[in-house]
Amino acid sequence: MRRLRELERELPDFCSNYFLSIEQQTGALTRLSYAYDLKLFFQYLSDELPKFHGKAVTEFTADDMKLVTKQDLERYARYLSLYVKNEALEDGQVASKEITNHEYGIKRKYASLRAFYRYLFSEGLIESNTAALVPLPKMHERAIIRLDIDEVARILDLAESGAALPKTYQKYHNVTKKRDLAMLSLFLGTGIRISECVGLNIDDFDFEQNAFVVTRKGGKEVILYLSDEVADALKDYLEERRQIDALPGHEDAFFLSIQRRRITQRAVENMVKKYASIAAPLKKKISPHKLRSTFGTNLYRETGDIYLVADVLGHSDVNTTRKHYAAIAEDHRRIAAQKTVLREEPVHTSLPDQS
Repeated sequence: MRRLRELERELPDFCSNYFLSIEQQTGALTRLSYAYDLKLFFQYLSDELPKFHGKAVTEFTADDMKLVTKQDLERYARYLSLYVKNEALEDGQVASKEITNHEYGIKRKYASLRAFYRYLFSEGLIESNTAALVPLPKMHERAIIRLDIDEVARILDLAESGAALPKTYQKYHNVTKKRDLAMLSLFLGTGIRISECVGLNIDDFDFEQNAFVVTRKGGKEVILYLSDEVADALKDYLEERRQIDALPGHEDAFFLSIQRRRITQRAVENMVKKYASIAAPLKKKISPHKLRSTFGTNLYRETGDIYLVADVLGHSDVNTTRKHYAAIAEDHRRIAAQKTVLREEPVHTSLPDQS
């Protein structure tokens, strides 16, 4: 929430009412993502469109939005595929960094923009919802990567022992191993999203019931349950966590960074990548979401209940779940075909001898 308020001050004034309007329907992390996306959009308008050239992001008005055309929004996709981001360094220098977005990243940023335009249109701040005229980028099907059972065991063993980690990582391993094992166990044992993981607080857990509360998309709170194995990993880390004096504003956070702040999504992604690159070297780009898919896969294999998987993963539409686990459904259909026996043994009949 603190970072969201800071970011709102870097946006045009009329954006504040937008975030207020969606506060009850969205979580803080979702709104924070929207804020980053909007800041990038206004920066695009200033950097790329002559009519807004050099205009500071905070100086944009609702009337300026009326001047943004459908063609301007279509060119935004090209901009998102490769743009330069300037970052201020501690010594006062500015570093330029090239940023790329692929299909999913572009689509997500367009979805944020569409939501913003719907608000502007509904409030009468623009005469037409121009963003609705721009189709979302087409998504190409990608193979869904999951960890196999032996890879799951390897990644947990590696987090626990640190034996195969490069020396650059090993010097920090004793500091982070209980936290890392707890996080990996939580992803693989419950299928929660990365945003749900970093948002967890100490008081969200009840180890008497082996249960915890997560805040789903849209701000809805749901109680999920832990296996004994996952609960043990979390309790082991919690003993260590209670000895850490977190920085002001981060006292309630369950997972902390080495800097004693609430851990960030980027840090969690890097942590998963660090262990997965060794435990499953042939599977590229293993992320927290891939661990979520691994949990969903294992749960579906054990139960065959797509509705149960959808409920536990927090999918609002079971068709989303079907899409992700279609390959397993194919396995089930093959098994079903083999279970259907028409005749116990082939019947061979001999034709009478015609000689």
